[in-house]
Amino acid sequence: MKKIIAMFCLLAITAFFRNTDLNWKLIEHKAKGQTVYFHAWGGSLKINNYLRWVNTRLNAEYDVTLKHVKVNDIENLITSLITEKKAKTRSAIPVDMVWINGKNFKLMKQYRLLGKPFATQLPNWKFVNKSFPVDIDFTEPTLGLEAPWGIGQLVFIYDKNRIETPPGSFFEMLSYAKMTPNRLSYPKPPSFHGSSFLKAALIELSEDSKPLYQAVDAETFQQISAPLWAYLDEFHNVAWHQGKEFPESHAQMIKLLNNGALDLAVSFNPNEVNSAQANGSLRPSTELYALKAGALTNIHFLSIPWNANAREGALVAINFMLSPEAQSRKGDFAIWGDPTILQLKYITGTAKKSKLFKAISEPHPSWQTALDTEWQNRYGY
Repeated sequence: MKKIIAMFCLLAITAFFRNTDLNWKLIEHKAKGQTVYFHAWGGSLKINNYLRWVNTRLNAEYDVTLKHVKVNDIENLITSLITEKKAKTRSAIPVDMVWINGKNFKLMKQYRLLGKPFATQLPNWKFVNKSFPVDIDFTEPTLGLEAPWGIGQLVFIYDKNRIETPPGSFFEMLSYAKMTPNRLSYPKPPSFHGSSFLKAALIELSEDSKPLYQAVDAETFQQISAPLWAYLDEFHNVAWHQGKEFPESHAQMIKLLNNGALDLAVSFNPNEVNSAQANGSLRPSTELYALKAGALTNIHFLSIPWNANAREGALVAINFMLSPEAQSRKGDFAIWGDPTILQLKYITGTAKKSKLFKAISEPHPSWQTALDTEWQNRYGY
């Protein structure tokens, strides 16, 4: 009986994922007049301005309105969606589209908060660079449930007028901090950049990083993560504000670097310096680099919840955001500078000059949750 049930479930899942053909003309017709509520991080003026441009183009081309619902932490939205699905209710503000990756995608997938697969059926999918891991999100298969939007890498920024040779590893960072106390820090977890700093440090400090690419084992977590906590205990003693305070965001780190309070800032955009110099928020003497081992790398995605009011409008919006026009503008150093997910032959302008570093894969998403929780227990003053 159990085998029959398992076979039935497998057939049902297979049918679900095969039923992905999209009648694009019908979708564009149904999308006309729809308002798409796009829940996405709202902490960057340049990203917010870019999304306003997307809305203008969608209005003009497809009669679709994109409303940017600014959020600080998309995980809070996921929690609300889980509650709504269990209670069979809807939030006051619709959720038609989300900007996610990593543990948030895993949560939406786990709780069946996503609609039918769509990504590979988009007309503009043909432009996507398939050499990137566009079908994997923090070790989690995407199954077409989200469309890749851009690439992020954990990189560091320094002022060459103050540092001749920046630290090329976490061990060198600790040595530098000991020689020049109060000059280094990292964003406070669980901010995205702070959590990324923890993961990258643990990968370097681990004797064997293979367990990091599997679901976290609570029994061995303390043993595997012990080198990280020993490192941070030592690092905090000589860090900015002796590790009693941390920058709240990577944006604050950029400001602290620019005004001379810090010697390094972190970013998850390998074009950050070009973009920031173009808008005047970083001095011309600043440069960006990756650690010698490489840069923690991931792809960020766009997806559609199961209960979207404007699914057709969301599909049209995502397809446009994967167009060479939209990706070239998104990658423009003076506008956003987010590296394109498309094949470079389709990209124009400064976006074509994006530089990517040797990639280090993201750990399993469960590690981020475990590290954030343990960090808060130890250092969350």
